[in-house]
Amino acid sequence: MSYLTKSPWIIHYDASSCNGCDIEVLASLTPLYDVERFGIINTGNPKHADIFLVTGSVNEQNKEVIKNIYDQMPKPNVVVGVGICACSGGVFRECYNVSGGVGEIIPVDVYVPGCSAKPEAIIDGVVKALGILDQKYKALKEGGGSN
Repeated sequence: MSYLTKSPWIIHYDASSCNGCDIEVLASLTPLYDVERFGIINTGNPKHADIFLVTGSVNEQNKEVIKNIYDQMPKPNVVVGVGICACSGGVFRECYNVSGGVGEIIPVDVYVPGCSAKPEAIIDGVVKALGILDQKYKALKEGGGSN
C-alpha cells in the first residue's frame, strides 16, 4: 500500500440480504477477527469511504441507493460483493423484482462467495481489495483512469 496515505475506510450496505452475511461482516469487526489490524475502519459516510462492501441482491428499491452511495465515494475506490446474493442474486435471482448481483449496477472489483460468507473470506476479500485500491491509486497518480 505504497500510495495510500491513510487507513482505508469501509462503508457497508445491506442490499436486501437475509442478514447472514451482515452478521459475518460485523463479526469481522469484532476483536476475534479484528479487521482494524489492517488499519480498516467502518464508516457511515460514503464521502469518507474507500471500500464499498455490499451484501445481498440488488432489487428495484435499492438500485438507486447503491448507485448513489457509489457515486458519492471519492475516486479511486473499490467495491466488494459479499455473499452469493451480492455475487449473482443467489436464490433470489429469478424473483420478479431482483436485478441480480451488485455487478449489474456498479463495477465490482472483488467477489466473496458463500452463503453466508465467513469472516475469514470477507477479510481476505477486503485485503485483495486493498491491493486493487493501491493499483488504482498508482494509475491515478500516473495520469491513468481510476475506476
